[in-house]
Amino acid sequence: MKKTLFKFIMILFAVQVSAQSNMDNILSSIKKNNKKIQSTAQYWNAQKMYYRIGIYLPNPTVEYDYLKGSPANAGNQTDFTINQSFDFPTSYLKKRQLAEQQILQSDLHLKAASQEILFEAQQVLIELVFHNKLQIPLDNRKQSTEKWLSNFQKRLKQGDGNILDVNKAELQLIEIKKNYNTNQSEISRLQEKLTSLNGGKASVFTDTIYFAIPAISDFETLEKEIEENDPLRKVLQQEKVIAEKQVEVSKAMTYPKMEIGYHYQGILGQTYNGLHTGISIPLWENKNTVKLQKARSSYAETQLSEHANEHYFEIKQIYGRYENLKSVLADYKNAINARENRRLLEKAFSLGHLSTLEYFQEMSYYNSVFDDYLETEREYYKVIAQLYQFKL
Repeated sequence: MKKTLFKFIMILFAVQVSAQSNMDNILSSIKKNNKKIQSTAQYWNAQKMYYRIGIYLPNPTVEYDYLKGSPANAGNQTDFTINQSFDFPTSYLKKRQLAEQQILQSDLHLKAASQEILFEAQQVLIELVFHNKLQIPLDNRKQSTEKWLSNFQKRLKQGDGNILDVNKAELQLIEIKKNYNTNQSEISRLQEKLTSLNGGKASVFTDTIYFAIPAISDFETLEKEIEENDPLRKVLQQEKVIAEKQVEVSKAMTYPKMEIGYHYQGILGQTYNGLHTGISIPLWENKNTVKLQKARSSYAETQLSEHANEHYFEIKQIYGRYENLKSVLADYKNAINARENRRLLEKAFSLGHLSTLEYFQEMSYYNSVFDDYLETEREYYKVIAQLYQFKL
């Protein structure tokens, strides 16, 4: 008996690990093959190159002038200049630091976009588990009702039956077949959605067991963990850092621009050459740019604070739903496990203790409760997936 129980536990554990592994494998495949993730990665890689533009010196300029004198004995004039202009030296350090922060933000944007798609895929997988599980009792109901209908029809032909029983069974079977076919169509739709998310590569998921539930902490601990790993929060934090760096760049750009080079001049048989230097006077060009960047920095800080506040109460609401669904699901499990309703109803009907109408009414009620249980279980796992979305 102990060996049998041990084998059963090991088989159940293996099935659960397999289900989790299958779900993880499909999510890994989607992360690799999803077209939106691929295009988003290409976009942010392009942005990384864009952020590196402007952190180097501008191109040097070369000027050459040849001026013919008039009258003829006036002589000709030749001018040759090569210049290198540049912003105030500290601005290049500030621009490079800004580019580094923007590149870091690109990775955060990509992570957030990828996580959003993987969460969508996980929700599809949860829906598939639900409909795969639902298909089993629907199939049993269909076979059971077909059996009773055949029995009623046989008894009617033998003169021992009732046409009303046949009609009730036929109506019941129509309803069950409708639910059966609807559920099968939904499974097909979800499988196609999964294939679409997997970049068009066929992906079949027939599991009837959800993922293993992690050890869920108390609200305050979990909320802190979610906030620390929330990609959107990290993006907004990085926006604040970038805004602060842009303020520094704007300040550096208000300093004078300079140029240095070589100047050659030849006129009337004489040549002159030497150092060329220049400096701009910072009066109007960058007026109000520092104020603008400070305003943007303040806005980024406000956005971060607003998100933190909204996200806290959003997590609190989801956690409340989790606790409520956990309690309801436990009640459903106790009620369903405590009563073998279907078997008892079948036995009572076979022994003639229930009329056909009573049997189908009771069976419909039981089936409705069982379906509600499966739907509650699905919502329970969806809420847990939402709480742990940051781990995708």
